[in-house]
Amino acid sequence: MVKPHVIIFSGYGLNTEDETKAAFEQVGATADIVHLNDVIAKPSILKKAQIIVFGGGFAYGDHTGAGKAYGNKVRHHLGKEIEKFLARDTLMAGICNGFQILTSAGFLPGALVANDPPPQDGVRAGIARYNARWVDLEVQNDSPWLKGIKMLSVPIAHGEGKYFAQPETLAQLKKDGAVALKYVEGETAKHFDMPANPNGSLEGIAGITGYGGRVLGLMPHPERAVRFTQLPHWTLLREEYVRDDRPMPKESPGLQLFRNAVRYFT
Repeated sequence: MVKPHVIIFSGYGLNTEDETKAAFEQVGATADIVHLNDVIAKPSILKKAQIIVFGGGFAYGDHTGAGKAYGNKVRHHLGKEIEKFLARDTLMAGICNGFQILTSAGFLPGALVANDPPPQDGVRAGIARYNARWVDLEVQNDSPWLKGIKMLSVPIAHGEGKYFAQPETLAQLKKDGAVALKYVEGETAKHFDMPANPNGSLEGIAGITGYGGRVLGLMPHPERAVRFTQLPHWTLLREEYVRDDRPMPKESPGLQLFRNAVRYFT
């Protein structure tokens, strides 16, 4: 059986390449981390890949807005090549800064703007700032990335993660079934005295899809939620497993996204 191959973009401040590569390799893919400039110099690299990922970080220091400079470079230098890649039966994902890159490059609609937590009881829940914590997500569609998942808990780490779209764009997303993930109250929410929606995203949207569900953009970090011991409350859960005489899991929910992507081809 031929393993699907993943190309993970790097360069200019992206910083989650190693975690993403490890997650894919754990579930049976092969993966290369490739600098954006190297792909621009030799776009034929994309021909050997079945999956492309733009990971998290702070491309170009977010100086012109999160993901904008990197997204512009992708659009102008690789836009046609990535469209050719997507014309095949392939998958692509943008995680956190990668989601911002995909919207800036025009592969997904809408934009990610500065965090603005919604008010609670008429009082603002926070200020527009970098936010790092765990969140709970509810799956909204049947993207190949999300098959068999209903809920999952993963961390966020962003300052411009509020999803925004014009009313007509939001209406089209709903019509196409392209809203993929929403922030909800779930398993980990009770461990944080914060709103379920961490950034004020429009209708609690945490991720969307395009190209018939094959392209996924999401703000949370599934590559940082692949081991059971990464869960914020894993020590509490461990005690419950011990008391019930059950084996402690080794995996965390985020790993299923990567396993789904691999299974799509195998």
